Amino acid sequence: MSSSTHQHQHTAPDAGDATPSEFWEEFYSTDTRPWTGNPNEVLVDAITSLPHVTGTTAADLGCGSGADAIFLAQQGLRVTAVDISTAALQHGRESACAAGVDDRIHWQQADLDTAFPTGSWDLVTTSYLHSPVDLGRSQILRKAAAAVNPGGVLIIIGHDGVPHWNADAPDDFNFPSVDEVLTELNLDGEWTVARRDLVPITIGRPDGQEIDRTDSLIVLRRR
Repeated sequence: MSSSTHQHQHTAPDAGDATPSEFWEEFYSTDTRPWTGNPNEVLVDAITSLPHVTGTTAADLGCGSGADAIFLAQQGLRVTAVDISTAALQHGRESACAAGVDDRIHWQQADLDTAFPTGSWDLVTTSYLHSPVDLGRSQILRKAAAAVNPGGVLIIIGHDGVPHWNADAPDDFNFPSVDEVLTELNLDGEWTVARRDLVPITIGRPDGQEIDRTDSLIVLRRR
């Protein structure tokens, strides 16, 4: 899945007729890692704005190379980090070992469309669940909400529209708005919206260029 780290290259392989597994395996199997290894600053802001780190367990869905999972582990959480790509998970394991938190992270390979992980967590996060290949985003987000323990938190981060610098994005590529995501979730009275923000950030690219963009942030708490 799309990684949760915020500095990256947008040189993904051509989707063509590739399956999601084939596409993301090729994406992460290149010699050049596509992300910096820094945690997503929007997630860091969301976590630090909470009154306290919520609960003791977390799941990072579509974890990519694992920078956000490592950040969550560093906050004292036991993390289940899930991605479709075994290569991405290997990158994550190596980085977690270097950071000294691999014993706090369970790395799990799964296609969220067909093999959503079992279990429930105090915190569930998913960042940039956008994909140029088939992805049942709405269904995955609803399953993510169902996997949050009572009193827990769901954090959803995405691009607010096509980043203006990403000329490779297809014309019909859908980046749902905050309102569209909340409509897709169709949550009941068990939930309160703690934050629904558009967050301007500045990202660095591997070539040293800095670019401004806007991301969307939704923080939901289950009663």
